Amino acid sequence: MKSHFKPILITTIIAIIAVFSIANSSCNRDKCKTIVCANGGVCNLGGCICPAGYEGSNCETVTRNKFFGTWQVFEKGSITNAAQYGVTVLPGSEITDVIITNFNNYFRSNIKASVSGDTIFIPNQQYEGKLLFGIGTIYSGTTYGQYGGLTLEYEVIDTATQRVDDYGYNSIIDGSSPSQWNK
Repeated sequence: MKSHFKPILITTIIAIIAVFSIANSSCNRDKCKTIVCANGGVCNLGGCICPAGYEGSNCETVTRNKFFGTWQVFEKGSITNAAQYGVTVLPGSEITDVIITNFNNYFRSNIKASVSGDTIFIPNQQYEGKLLFGIGTIYSGTTYGQYGGLTLEYEVIDTATQRVDDYGYNSIIDGSSPSQWNK
């Protein structure tokens, strides 16, 4: 009886080791083995980490593209009357940059901005005697479709008089409302 116990014990131990080996190897498989990230993206734990300017499950989409096109602007500044006018968003020099034409229905110079995800940033810049800056968020809308709306909070400051025309940037202080853009 003793002689039969030893082979059974050894067989059981080998079977247990085999099961643990298979289970361990399937848990530690390379989750990035079949993932291909575009545009310099890097796979980490089965998902792509995209470089600035790209998004999507495989970094296949240029982020700024959703901002391109002609937008209809509806706004009322803290010191100006309600206005409706068109602007156009075009590509800038870098993959994260855009240019806005006819900004505030005032500027003849192209306004520079950058995008990250669904956010557009207008850094401090001065043109035509005015200082401007702002931030906005693009969103999907049932009326205008995917990426059909943008809410932009910004200020235009006259450098000669220091008068501030606010479009929701400091709404708590002056009660102004953000600029609404629709495609």
